[in-house]
Amino acid sequence: MDGSSLFYFITTAMLLTIIPGPDIIFVITQSISQGKKAGIATAFGLGSGIIVHTTAAALGVSAILHKSAIAFQILKYLGALYLLFLAWKALKEKEEFMLSKSNNKENLLTLYKRGVFMNILNPKVALFFLALLPQFVDTQAIIIVPIQMIILGIIFMIQAVSIFTVVSIFAGNFGSKLLNNSKVFKYISVVKASIFAFIGIKLALSSK
Repeated sequence: MDGSSLFYFITTAMLLTIIPGPDIIFVITQSISQGKKAGIATAFGLGSGIIVHTTAAALGVSAILHKSAIAFQILKYLGALYLLFLAWKALKEKEEFMLSKSNNKENLLTLYKRGVFMNILNPKVALFFLALLPQFVDTQAIIIVPIQMIILGIIFMIQAVSIFTVVSIFAGNFGSKLLNNSKVFKYISVVKASIFAFIGIKLALSSK
C-alpha cells in the first residue's frame, strides 16, 4: 500500500469511528456512568473485537456469515440478547447505588470483556470489515492479501482505541461531576439501560 492509500484509509477509519454509532455511544455511556477508566477499558475491549473481525474477514469467515442467513441471524440475536442483559445490569446498578455508593464501579477486566463481547457478537461489524478492508489492499503487492487486511485492521484498531480513549477522558470528567449527586446517578442508570436496550432491539430487528 502506498502512502496516499494509507492516508485515505486512516482518514476513512477516523471518520467512521467518530460518526455516532453503537461503539462510541457504548464508550460514552460507560465513561459517564462509571468513570474514564471504565470507558478506556471498554475501548480496549472493543479494539480487541476489531482484531477478531479483521482476522475473520482475512480468513473468509465473514464471507460465510454474509452467505449464511442462519449463521447471521444466530449471531445477531446472541448480540441483541447480550445488550438486553447489559440493560438489565444497568438497572441493577441503580439498586446497588441505593445500598452503597461504592458498589457502582465494576472491575476493569469485566468492562474489557464486555467491550469484546459486544463487538464480536455484532455480525454487522464483521460484514463491515469484509466490505471495507478489500478496498484498500493491493493485489499486486509482495505481501499477501490476508496479511494486508490484518495490518489494516490493526491500524483501524489503534486509531479507534485512541479516539475512544480521548472520548472516555472527556466523558468521564463530565460524568464524575454528575455522579456526586445520587439522584442524578439513578437517572444515568436508567438512561444507560435504555440505550443498551435500544441498541439491542435495533440489532435484533435489523436485516442484512
